[in-house]
Amino acid sequence: MKKVVTVDEMRSLERGAEARGLPGPALMENAGRAVADVIVGRYAPSRGKHVLVLIGPGNNGGDGLVVARHLADARFTVVSYLINRPLVDDAKLDLLRQRGVPLISHSEDPDRVRLAQLLESADLIVDAILGTGRARPVTGALADILDQVNARREGHSGHSPLVAVDLPTGVNADTGDVDLHALTADLTITLAEPKRGLLLGEAVNKVGELVVADIGIPAVLAASIPVDFPAASDIAPLLPARLPGGHKGSFGRVLAIVGSELYTGAPVLVARGAERIGAGLVTIACPVSVRANIAAHTLESTFYPLPDSGTGHFGRESLSTLRPVLGDYVAFVVGPGIGRAPETASFLIDLLSELRQHDRPVVIDADALTLLSQQERWWSLLPSQVILTPHSGEMARLTGRQSEQDRISDAITSATQWAANLVLKGAYSVVARPNGQAAVLPFANPALATAGTGDVLAGTILGLLGQGLPPVDAALAGAFVHGFAGALLRNRFGPAGGLASDLAGLLPVALNTIRQTVT
Repeated sequence: MKKVVTVDEMRSLERGAEARGLPGPALMENAGRAVADVIVGRYAPSRGKHVLVLIGPGNNGGDGLVVARHLADARFTVVSYLINRPLVDDAKLDLLRQRGVPLISHSEDPDRVRLAQLLESADLIVDAILGTGRARPVTGALADILDQVNARREGHSGHSPLVAVDLPTGVNADTGDVDLHALTADLTITLAEPKRGLLLGEAVNKVGELVVADIGIPAVLAASIPVDFPAASDIAPLLPARLPGGHKGSFGRVLAIVGSELYTGAPVLVARGAERIGAGLVTIACPVSVRANIAAHTLESTFYPLPDSGTGHFGRESLSTLRPVLGDYVAFVVGPGIGRAPETASFLIDLLSELRQHDRPVVIDADALTLLSQQERWWSLLPSQVILTPHSGEMARLTGRQSEQDRISDAITSATQWAANLVLKGAYSVVARPNGQAAVLPFANPALATAGTGDVLAGTILGLLGQGLPPVDAALAGAFVHGFAGALLRNRFGPAGGLASDLAGLLPVALNTIRQTVT
């Protein structure tokens, strides 16, 4: 499994590789070849395609020189434009000269006329200017060059793709902070392990598609790093088995405590998520006043309507009816669409007390998170087997902090403090465990930025809990399958227009595809 690393952790991995006989020059050669292989695979056929490789002064520029050589060998027409890198004796430069690759120094192009021509003719731009060592703001000639590249690409529809080596120039590899002059990549090929900053803050809008390239560092060196970056093949072994002799009782009776007069769609989407991921039987416990509206949109779910005194939302009287049947279910979700009425808050607190006694897994989502956040030391009210699924706004209410500093660190710290499994939703969702370990999911997808997709996620996790996955695995596998289905949704509908109900329908396809990665 790949790991999400800081700059210091990446340097430690490189030192470890060198101690095992893989020195820096060999890593650079591996990196350049790996990046070139991705480019060739993505943008072939190569004949007649012009590639402009922007080369910086440090190791990232060295990687770029190797990329340029391998692209030339792959029959691309390559030009290397060197920025703050002298044309001195260097084997990597010599190898490019042997292949007839033009080497142009920006110091010989003071008005950047040649750069403008190269940008105009380029079918592809490779950014190998600044890597993980960047710490200071970009200024001077480099800032002007970056602005020129950005202006050229922004001013042309169907612009030439830009591929970043390791990370886009101007992105901080640890924090995700973005320089004013930063380049925007269509594809970032990060080396060995994804850098934390690529998955945080404004950097998410600069990275484009993120691909991790193996450069030969032994995986054992990264084993102790606590933040994973899972692939489908890592998730497949977690998924529940479906034995031929199974029946609906084999795959879990689960209860969704959801809905109110204002929110009758959330219960349907939660139920669909649980059903589409394979739960045997999903029961919706909802206020009796809204049962008919919800039932009109779901055929497969059963219902347990609860008294609501005609208010359309849960109150204390709802729990007295629900309490006797809680033992009939193996997992629960509470929160989607329940609203924020004071009576509902009282119902929630009493319900959590009951669920603590049953000691069965519970997903807490949406309005339940907001109601919880209003309670003093709210985390002391949680059942022991709990999964919290906040988006960034709900997370801010739970933590009392209005701005995220580092959502990965925030999620880890909070999961530990609250003794809860936590799914912090958003671009590159973070799944954190109470033991200080976490995973960042490889999905940043605007197609999921639509109402109801979080309800589908809550149902997805609920359905996996019902099939016997422990909370730590259900949170990770559920969030991953949901994200994978989101990628299928985007492939089908584009970045906008797909609905949460469409997403739920794609869960079985995602599930089956992930399973096949290990068959």
